[in-house]
Amino acid sequence: MLELVAAFICLTTLLTYVNFRFIGLPPTIGVMVTALMFSLLLQGLSFIGYPGLEERVQQLIGQIDFGDLLMNWMLSFLLFAGALHVNLNDLRNYRWPIGLLATFGVLIATAVIGSLAYYIFALFGWHVSFLYCLLFGALISPTDPIAVLGVLRTANASKPLKTTIVGESLFNDGTAVVVFTVLLGIAQLGETPTIGATAMLFAHEAIGGVLFGGLIGYLVYLMIKSIEQHQIEVMLTLALVIGGSAMASELHVSAPIAMVVAGLIIGNLGRNLAMNDMTRKYLDGFWELLDDMLNALLFALIGMELLLLPFNWLHVLAASFLALAILLSRLLTVAPAIVLLRRWRTVPRGTIRILTWGGLRGGVSVALALALPLGPERDLLLSITYIVVLSSILLQGLSIGKLVKHVTKDEPAPAAHADHH
Repeated sequence: MLELVAAFICLTTLLTYVNFRFIGLPPTIGVMVTALMFSLLLQGLSFIGYPGLEERVQQLIGQIDFGDLLMNWMLSFLLFAGALHVNLNDLRNYRWPIGLLATFGVLIATAVIGSLAYYIFALFGWHVSFLYCLLFGALISPTDPIAVLGVLRTANASKPLKTTIVGESLFNDGTAVVVFTVLLGIAQLGETPTIGATAMLFAHEAIGGVLFGGLIGYLVYLMIKSIEQHQIEVMLTLALVIGGSAMASELHVSAPIAMVVAGLIIGNLGRNLAMNDMTRKYLDGFWELLDDMLNALLFALIGMELLLLPFNWLHVLAASFLALAILLSRLLTVAPAIVLLRRWRTVPRGTIRILTWGGLRGGVSVALALALPLGPERDLLLSITYIVVLSSILLQGLSIGKLVKHVTKDEPAPAAHADHH
């Protein structure tokens, strides 16, 4: 186990260095690109008669349970770290579009993508049950802001835009996981529960996650407030994430949602009322470093998963059709939320286009696909999910900055248009 961790951290660090020193892409996208190049290089060496290195790396990557690693460990850390730096006042200002996108948006996307996937799969002669198509819709619906936020900062995107993207992505991960869990439970039971039972399960996971996250977040806030020792205060936040995630799993409530709520409490209430400057400095430094490291590991792993998946041109073609379906569902969820927001606030020009194109898919989708029960449907959905995620990060992630600059070029400044309304 130690050999595996050491090898993977060293390889990820090397890929990060190569990107920063020679390629210069945004950090997370660059790490994934270099990991892809590394994977293709190994496959090329194997093709010309040197298979040993590829087989060794395949064995190494194969020992990593990507789904368990991300869903049970990394995701809680990433969501807590992201929530730490979100201003609650900004969230309140844009609560309606964020709330709509992170809840009804996920449900609509699940239904639209699942329905279109059913017909696209049938077009290729693949029999995939409608329930599994809905599972695909649920697992591919959460957006990943990590790859796009750095680009938005350099492109001078407005605060409303960045707040909406961050706020939505923090909560829609948890919502999508809950929807996926409910649908997976139905698939494994083999019978359709009543609407009431489904709603109760959804409420237990989602509302339970909010309440549990609020409880442990507030308890740790009180503990931090009672002392003046920055090392212990930072350790308390680390214990909050590790212990809180484990307890959420035991209570069958959503750990991702709980960590977002706890992170918002520590990042706002704790930061403003319980911490001195020294603690804030250490807390930010610790969680920013941990966030950057975990993101690098995650995107490197996504790039190297290529070594474990069989290549199929039909899967690539089907994924292309599904990528268009995903963009359509994204537009259908974004447009009503922004049109509604315009009734109360000034919304920067091009917001709908940017939010639609900026809805990248990431590691959560791959991890959920890996959680599907073993069988031919899982193999198909995993392969297509991986292709969709790769194309989303590469095509949308590398072009979103140009789109932001194009649609905002006539605006005088990226000021927060609605901040003072």
